[in-house]
Amino acid sequence: MTQLQTIIIGSRTSSLAMWQTRHIIAQLQEAWPGIQCQVEPFITKGDKTLDQPLPQIGGKGLFTLELENALLNHHIHLAVHSLKDLPVEDAPGLTLGAIIGRADVRDVLISAAGHRLGSLPLGAVVGTSSLRRQAQLLYARPDLQVQSIRGNVGTRIRKVHEGLYDATILAAAGVTRLNLEYHISQWLPLDVMLPAPGQGALGVQCRAGDEDTLALLSAIHQPPVAATVTAERSFLHHLGGGCATPVAAHATNENNHLRLSGLVAALSDGKQIRVDGHGANGWQLGARLAEEALALGAREILAHA
Repeated sequence: MTQLQTIIIGSRTSSLAMWQTRHIIAQLQEAWPGIQCQVEPFITKGDKTLDQPLPQIGGKGLFTLELENALLNHHIHLAVHSLKDLPVEDAPGLTLGAIIGRADVRDVLISAAGHRLGSLPLGAVVGTSSLRRQAQLLYARPDLQVQSIRGNVGTRIRKVHEGLYDATILAAAGVTRLNLEYHISQWLPLDVMLPAPGQGALGVQCRAGDEDTLALLSAIHQPPVAATVTAERSFLHHLGGGCATPVAAHATNENNHLRLSGLVAALSDGKQIRVDGHGANGWQLGARLAEEALALGAREILAHA
């Protein structure tokens, strides 16, 4: 048993971030009865800067830098992240102590009028700040108008219902975790909208040398989930991409046999590069498929994105 009896957890302040933090606390308290958990709230650059599209301000640390600094300064013991928001490379001195809780990886369409993607009116305005979603959306419906939308899950849904957008696309994980699935007009199939690497999973970050916290987190870590998201994040890493690039990936894990689908999608000319493969080692699988995508022209697509 670790000597640590009280842990301080850093969390963003949105409803979804707090749900995720409470979920991790419940997991920890089930594994370690009697442990005390204290939540320290943070507002990140990504939360503060709501008047610009994400790709314009995107990059490493958009939703994580403040939490990572608090870890390095020993103000908190761990930080909870949506894994898709966390850069693939560990910040110096930090590590992922646990990866858990993968929800449904799909994206969903939110339309106040109940439209599906195919029934949206010609030229309908769809709100998304994700280049990955924008590229796949325009591939399926080149007539649509894509406009930036910012804010948390509830805010984006409200903006659609206020008529500012005809529809928006959100991660199913966030919508269902907040019990807002009654707003969903369509669950987008994976062959139409491949998710972001790591979508639906939670990553718990801590100091690399903090053995007590690492011991706590080892009890809730889920290796099968980690294997799939490692393959996806390896694909992103070996393409040289970050959270704000039009890269998608989805892996499945059956009996420690991984299957990975990867996508690099152009924003302008509709070009898509899709690669698929299988293997036992997620990091190597992601690297191999990234090499295939680069050989097919992915570098040029990403350079223009």
